[in-house]
Amino acid sequence: MSNRSPKRLGRGLEALIPPIEQESERRGDSLSNIEVTRIRMNPKQPRMDFDPQGLEELKQSILENGVIQPITVRPKDDGYELISGERRLRAVMELGYDKIPAYILPIESDEKMLELALVENIQREDLNPIELAKAYEKLQTEYGLTQEEVAQKVGKDRATVANFIRLLKLPEPIQESLAKGEITMGHARALMGLSSASQQLQLWKKILAKGFNVRQVEEAVRAMTVSKPRVQKETVSPFSPFVQEIEDRMRKILGTQVKVHYSPKGGKIEIHYYSDEDLDRILELLSKIEE
Repeated sequence: MSNRSPKRLGRGLEALIPPIEQESERRGDSLSNIEVTRIRMNPKQPRMDFDPQGLEELKQSILENGVIQPITVRPKDDGYELISGERRLRAVMELGYDKIPAYILPIESDEKMLELALVENIQREDLNPIELAKAYEKLQTEYGLTQEEVAQKVGKDRATVANFIRLLKLPEPIQESLAKGEITMGHARALMGLSSASQQLQLWKKILAKGFNVRQVEEAVRAMTVSKPRVQKETVSPFSPFVQEIEDRMRKILGTQVKVHYSPKGGKIEIHYYSDEDLDRILELLSKIEE
């Protein structure tokens, strides 16, 4: 009975995990065991934080099971450059292994290399929000892609990409706190409702000290952004009915509160929004008007 058990287990694993040769053929990649000394780290690696405990756990797993998922590399000079799998490569090097299984991809473009590294990490859910934000921003700034193009490449919608990139406007201590998992994306997005960095930092410290949940942070932001009523009396414009009609029409079009400050010599229009999603919705409506 003990002789038959391994066979049954082997067939079960093959049903769940295709052999490396079959997977390589399906992807159209070249698969080899390559010397770790010939691999150069990825200078555009989107992942910046490597948890020491997680690395130790990975090393133990490799000792017991081997490298189950090959890394990906591209030919570079007389060796290879890593695309994805830096944790696996680090673990293998620390264990003293000479070789590691790797898919060899014929990638020439640095943009495509960053894209693949980013997508691989997203699929494995290995990146924290700030690492994702910086990777999305890099695709924009270094390769001239629009947010829509970035979203298409990584399989996300444009609003999601935009929300992540906005995180980089937060003060550095808050970004670090989000990367460490001390606060959540919900906390960070609520903090972006404050225009002042000093106010953001003030409220962030309260989140850490008092353990505010996202709803409490949103309420605190509303309380801090309530404007005081003006003392001076507003003069009634002779064009009030006309202005009121414009405001009503814009409210119906945009689905939000609109205030028109009219003057014969020029004025301003205030469009209110109540969340990042609401802002994205309004921007989409305005872009359609432009078309």
